[in-house]
Amino acid sequence: MRIGELKAAEGSRKKKKRIACGTGSGYGKTAGKGHKGQRSRSGSRIPAWFEGGQMPLQRRLPKRGFHNQFRTIFQIVNVKDLNRFPADAGVDVNSLYEAGLIRKKRVPVKLLGAGEIDRPLKVSVHACTRKAKELVEKAGGEIRIIGS
Repeated sequence: MRIGELKAAEGSRKKKKRIACGTGSGYGKTAGKGHKGQRSRSGSRIPAWFEGGQMPLQRRLPKRGFHNQFRTIFQIVNVKDLNRFPADAGVDVNSLYEAGLIRKKRVPVKLLGAGEIDRPLKVSVHACTRKAKELVEKAGGEIRIIGS
């Protein structure tokens, strides 16, 4: 067998659809787009959610609940995550960022009371729960709430 004798497997290569190449091609005249209408025009692009001009589904359904646009979004840190810092260390937004516990320095941080802590730390965060404050103070540390 030589390189010139190689052929593709049967059915693996399809012929290109030759649009608008005369009526004999099967795709002549209207080029497979039918007659008239929005989709037959050039430059037609209809979004997937478009419903042909009828009232869209998201506007037909009733509104539910309340969404507070002035809410404060916090980055969450649990008390158990603070065990990676050495005893008597100062834990603030920068040290949490460097430890990889938060993603952004400018978004406020809230300390939650999940887990246990076994060392005293000086924690500076924007908000904390009552349980988190009790756990840190029970371990001999202190929590300072900073303004955002």
